[in-house]
Amino acid sequence: MLFITPSYARCFILCHTVLFLCVLVNPCRVNADIYRYVDEDDIVHFTDAPTDRRFKIFMRDFKKDKALRTKLTYASSVNPAEYEQLIKNCSEKYGVNQSLVKAVIHAESGYNANAVSPKGASGLMQLMPATAKSLNVADRFNPKDNVDGGVKYLRFLLDTFRGDVSLAVAAYNAGLNNVAKYGGIPPYNETRTYVNRVLSYMKSYQESGIQ
Repeated sequence: MLFITPSYARCFILCHTVLFLCVLVNPCRVNADIYRYVDEDDIVHFTDAPTDRRFKIFMRDFKKDKALRTKLTYASSVNPAEYEQLIKNCSEKYGVNQSLVKAVIHAESGYNANAVSPKGASGLMQLMPATAKSLNVADRFNPKDNVDGGVKYLRFLLDTFRGDVSLAVAAYNAGLNNVAKYGGIPPYNETRTYVNRVLSYMKSYQESGIQ
């Protein structure tokens, strides 16, 4: 982690210079997203493994970012259009961005309503039994019940983290307690990959005109 204490303007220029030189000298080492925050003493903190919600993305791992920006492809056995109205209705009901809901469904099940994970999560939004029970989801394999419950849960997570989509998505994957424990996205490769994938899908859906 890097700590720098000059004036903010000079610091900003210096930070960019240091990172730029790092890329030029040894680009192979710049293989992770870089996060940054400025504390109350104007000390600038950098890390590639954020454990505090104050860290915000500063420089993307361009190689990884490019790999995640895949085309929105689906298995030939699924039909995303079949759930278009359902997603729209649930998104409006709970005030959650449609592109986020679609991104989570895409990342979780690939629009396979019968999907079951090794850990026991089921349906389009891969609800765990305990989560489904707490959301009053009667049938996890019923698309209407599953998506309604999943979007309701996303609404709860977004409210919990004051609209921070990254933290809400991380909690959807790793659990609310783990995000609270680490004060940010947990240092799990699976969770970080999941968050990046969902955000990438979300951006792709937004670019296709879905809000």
